[in-house]
Amino acid sequence: MRAYQVASFETKPEIVDLPLPIPQKGEIRVKIGACGLNFADLLMQKGTYQDTPPLPFVGGLEVAGVVDALGPDTEGPAVGTRIAVFGGKGGLAEYGCFDVKRCVAIPETMSFTDAAAFLVAYGTSHVALDYRARMQPGETLLVLGAAGGVGLTAVEIGKVMGAKVIACARGADKLQIAKQAGADHLIDATTEDIREVVKSLGGADVVYDPVGGDQFKAAFRACNPDARLLPIGFASGDVPQIPANHLLVKNLTVIGLYWGAYLAHNPKVITDSLSTLFDWYAQGKIKPHVSNILPLEQTNDAMDLLRTRKSTGKVVVTMD
Repeated sequence: MRAYQVASFETKPEIVDLPLPIPQKGEIRVKIGACGLNFADLLMQKGTYQDTPPLPFVGGLEVAGVVDALGPDTEGPAVGTRIAVFGGKGGLAEYGCFDVKRCVAIPETMSFTDAAAFLVAYGTSHVALDYRARMQPGETLLVLGAAGGVGLTAVEIGKVMGAKVIACARGADKLQIAKQAGADHLIDATTEDIREVVKSLGGADVVYDPVGGDQFKAAFRACNPDARLLPIGFASGDVPQIPANHLLVKNLTVIGLYWGAYLAHNPKVITDSLSTLFDWYAQGKIKPHVSNILPLEQTNDAMDLLRTRKSTGKVVVTMD
């Protein structure tokens, strides 16, 4: 099978031919249709992600496809079942073996491209806003990086949950995409003062931040009393340092979230969230925005779209 293999942290990954993997007990083999890319894929290639596998490994955290085989003594979805899985690796290949407990059946109306763009981005935003921040209808949600893979889902989910959504992104084109996703107010991070604009709109009750750096600092200063701030990632490359004494003044709460960790210590959080999200998808309340679809042979080009922030929404690699 063809696979996108990371052999070294100093050189670019390459498409190689590997033997077809054999599922072990507790695993299923999936004929992969599509793989969604995430910023974590770039970190894994450099060896800086918290869950980077040992070298060599096949990249790709989340996939969608069809069950092709089950491991010995393994109960799971039947061969031919359409599923999605957050495997943590192994998704950028024609076939992959994954823990059966991580697999979820997908609606018949959902394409593999949509499913591969769904789990991490929507799962992260929903668990962050609902389970972690306990966001309520009528609260004001500020989304930084609002046209990116996870940011755009936070805009959508925020609207479904009844929030007033302020979307912050770089440039008019990206802001237009956030507006189409339901944002009530827009901030151009390249020309506007985030703190001043948010304060003029009444301040933020919840801040969703996959960017970090100066944008986090500005959002922090625009928070209302009792606001909750959610650091999701640090696409800017700058991990902000939070002055604890400032938290006291407004009774602010900073809530960390690593979505994948719940798979190990509390998977019910993930399964309950995905059940809600699939229902919303079936009802037409949410719809993945996939800005770029590239074949497996162009995976390095797909990664460059993430690295240079030229993509909006999700970048998906297909195997056919």
